[in-house]
Amino acid sequence: MIEFSNVTFKYNVTGANGEKDEICGLHDVNCCIDKGEFIVLTGGSGCGKTTFIRLINGLIPHFYDGCLSGDITMDGTKIGEMSISDISSRVGSVFQNPRSQFFNVNTTDEIAFAAENQQRKPELIVDRIGKIARSMRIEKLLDRNIFELSGGEKQLVACAGIGVLSPDIIVLDEPSSNLDHSAMRYLSEILGSWKKEGKTIIIAEHRLFYLKDLADRMIIMENGTMIREFDSDDLKSMSYDDTLKLGMRSLSLDSVSYSGKPGVLRSEALSFHDFRFEYKDKKHSIDISGLEVPAGCVTAIIGHNGAGKSTFARNICGLEKKCRGYIEYLDNRWWHKDRLHNCYMIMQDVNHQLFTESVEDEVMLSMTDGDMSEEDKRERARDILDKLDLSKYYETHPMALSGGQKQRVAIASGIASEKPVIVFDEPTSGLDLFHMEQVAEVIEDLVRIGKNVFVITHDYEFILKCCDYIIHLENGIVKGSYMLDDDSICKIKEFMC
Repeated sequence: MIEFSNVTFKYNVTGANGEKDEICGLHDVNCCIDKGEFIVLTGGSGCGKTTFIRLINGLIPHFYDGCLSGDITMDGTKIGEMSISDISSRVGSVFQNPRSQFFNVNTTDEIAFAAENQQRKPELIVDRIGKIARSMRIEKLLDRNIFELSGGEKQLVACAGIGVLSPDIIVLDEPSSNLDHSAMRYLSEILGSWKKEGKTIIIAEHRLFYLKDLADRMIIMENGTMIREFDSDDLKSMSYDDTLKLGMRSLSLDSVSYSGKPGVLRSEALSFHDFRFEYKDKKHSIDISGLEVPAGCVTAIIGHNGAGKSTFARNICGLEKKCRGYIEYLDNRWWHKDRLHNCYMIMQDVNHQLFTESVEDEVMLSMTDGDMSEEDKRERARDILDKLDLSKYYETHPMALSGGQKQRVAIASGIASEKPVIVFDEPTSGLDLFHMEQVAEVIEDLVRIGKNVFVITHDYEFILKCCDYIIHLENGIVKGSYMLDDDSICKIKEFMC
């Protein structure tokens, strides 16, 4: 059993001005989790879900600095008094950003790594890898270079590593954030098998529909406290309106409806000509001889994990020098160097594009208009941050924020760049319902002021909220492109759900 008794934790952080500050992670939490329970934690970004998990897997207090009071015990032993080695033998972790837990370049070595560290027998590890790979349908990901995988594929590798380790307790921090719906079904199956094996599972999530039939309890958190709790019977009887009132993502995608608010299409188009790129392994490429996307709309790029979506996005923005072909827009031909000046990309892993000491400075860094004064830039930055619910973090270091908050800072930087084409790679990864809708509104605002927006996404709810046009990509080739309307919703749902 895991027990929280009057637990409060505050992170020690340093602001942009160098002054020490405290950010509350949890406040006076009391909770008991029985052996074999499947617990889902949900709530707004920064509500305390990740802190709760870090207290179970020992990252607090062994890694994250802060002030901890109260007791967390595992079968009667205080976790704070256990070594990381002892904790890791009993608790397996899947982080929101899988790159942060990788130690090997080869995927099979990475899947075996945790079990090897626990000195499991080599023949058992090999057998277990085969079984896990088959159950998760990831045989094609074995013996691959980690750096050649998509974000979703990396997440599956991280989950497979925990499956091979097979600890008694498994904690997962938004494991579905970069997964397509097919991969989420596989994840749901493996979570179900762990539950049948009697594992104790604690998962922090915003996307809830794939967990509805697995959860024994769902706990809603807010400002570091537990505000509501539902058992499995409550969840099965909960309607779409019930989840909306609670600020939760839908428990059933069948109940999600199309907003029916298409963008105001202009007569212009972005035309892709001989758009081709190939990685050194010659297995993953983009091959688009011709594609025309209407200007003045939000274009969703969909496809399975590894379909080439992020590669396509990088080439749109001119980040790959060897990309052949060009984009034609308003009688201009944009080769890769031109696209660097006209396109802005918000990456899937936003940690790669956060550079400054404060959130405010991060947004101002994207403003390249030499005619703007520092004061004008600061005012513009704060206006954007206010719209994204980040006003209280002006002086906070970006790396001290939660995953969802970092995502919104990167989005704010993209808005501030004022480039005509903005590409979002999984912009709702790690976002709750409120902030997902907020990002959708911001993207719609961008289109209204004349921007062309491309969005790589697996988020069906988000697509129906703000997208107008669809590009379906598989194996680097466009399988279809069409306007999103009532007639095409069935096609999208059949693929994504």
